[in-house]
Amino acid sequence: MALTGRTLFRRGVFAVGACLLAWHQFFHAKDESASPSAPVAVMSVAAQAPAKPRTWLLGSVTLTACELGQPNSGLSTAAWCADFPVSENRDDPHSRKIKLKLAVLRSSAQVPSRDMLVFLAGGPGQAATDAASTVSSVLQPLRAHRDVLLLDQRGTGGSNALSCKDSNNVTAQDDEDSDDVGKIRSGAAQCLKQLSPRADPRYYTTTVAVQDLEDVRKALGSPVFDLIGVSYGTRMAQQYLMRHPDAVRSVVLDSVVPNSLALGESFAQTLDEALKLQFARCTAEPACKQRFGDPDQTLYQLRDALRANPHQVSFRDPETYRTVQRVLSESSLANVVRMFAYTPPTAALLPMSIDAAAHGDVGPLLGQAKILSGDLSELMGSGMQYSVICSEDADLLTARPQDEQTILGTKMVDGLKAICSVWPKGTRPADFHQPLKTDKPILLLAGQYDPVTPPRYAEEVARGLPNARVLVLKGQAHSVMAAGCAPKLIKKFVEELDPKALDATCLDLLQPTPIFIDFNGATP
Repeated sequence: MALTGRTLFRRGVFAVGACLLAWHQFFHAKDESASPSAPVAVMSVAAQAPAKPRTWLLGSVTLTACELGQPNSGLSTAAWCADFPVSENRDDPHSRKIKLKLAVLRSSAQVPSRDMLVFLAGGPGQAATDAASTVSSVLQPLRAHRDVLLLDQRGTGGSNALSCKDSNNVTAQDDEDSDDVGKIRSGAAQCLKQLSPRADPRYYTTTVAVQDLEDVRKALGSPVFDLIGVSYGTRMAQQYLMRHPDAVRSVVLDSVVPNSLALGESFAQTLDEALKLQFARCTAEPACKQRFGDPDQTLYQLRDALRANPHQVSFRDPETYRTVQRVLSESSLANVVRMFAYTPPTAALLPMSIDAAAHGDVGPLLGQAKILSGDLSELMGSGMQYSVICSEDADLLTARPQDEQTILGTKMVDGLKAICSVWPKGTRPADFHQPLKTDKPILLLAGQYDPVTPPRYAEEVARGLPNARVLVLKGQAHSVMAAGCAPKLIKKFVEELDPKALDATCLDLLQPTPIFIDFNGATP
């Protein structure tokens, strides 16, 4: 799930860039009106125009005009921001105070609707405000009448982020010893030591974050919420709805995490299933089968060879163009393949990349992985991620024998249990993992080839929801709310609150990204 937020960013870059370009040109046009060559009357009007207000009182919260930057990009989104102070230990008002970063994307309506859209980010570990550009783009049709709330969950972004980027990264992908549970445990202990002067990780769980969100809602004037959660954010949405049903008007769950799921327990199985579905596309296409044979078989042969002989390889870094060396091992192969499976374009590169690596050319596989790992940078060493999983899931995790021969194997479960053996744990409500039961209108979105939250998860959650509908987006993977006509369907759902009446035939136009036969692309 770690890729949820940045996947969303990538898909929204073009649309958001176009919006920002229009905004940039509009204000430059106004600046030009005040140039020496402009008519005097226009200059006079411009000089007398009142300054735009820089603050906005919403409920009891004073927001200030701000720009939310998109990581690894020059793009930014105009918003209204505020710091929201809370007690770290909510049961002790005298405990350390932390500030939560919140932002509102303001509606263009003079009098917006009383219901407010709320984006709940994935990870766990992504900051909601980092996704502002894409959220603004996807929800643009709804913003005509509704404000959008972005709240960095405690432990992320501008809300006392539990980042350990300077410690030995316990999620390192190129370390040949990355399966060494002793080193993983040691890395977690170092991260904890780094955080201890400014945070107590026991208080950075989903349950505490739900209470934060409710306090923010009341401070903003008690609007009702339209929740939109992606990946881990769907857990947040379900938990909030369970605790505060009267505060929720509607829910959109994209890439659904069932309440019953212990994060990490089935990642090996769901990745294996998604890879087999993707590779079956290749064997069904004559040109792809002729070029690559059976990619699934090739992948496992490569895995077996690396299990017997992990070794150092050289390739050209696609960002610096310098030759770099990395240890290619069974573990690093599994991590790279998992990253590729998260999006349709990178999944389409997998048969070619695996085939090249099997023949000694690791550049396509590790070069692309270098770019993808940059998209994971804000989740590397995320103490908030550890706080969530160790408090909410770790005691339910067991390494499953049936996973041992999958590409991912039991490495993730083993690693999480090693981390959680030293990480402080918060409390978990007795009904935390109970299935969601509600008659609220809920729209559930799933990608056909999702390697971490497959469509059956959405179907499982929907069984307890009489006023819900599952839409499976063909050819898509993880985080799908920006794909095709999904934004239009979300708009209609939020406006009309009738998921079963939605005409979703526009989704039939979605197709998988054609599999690359070579660097020129797919067959014509």
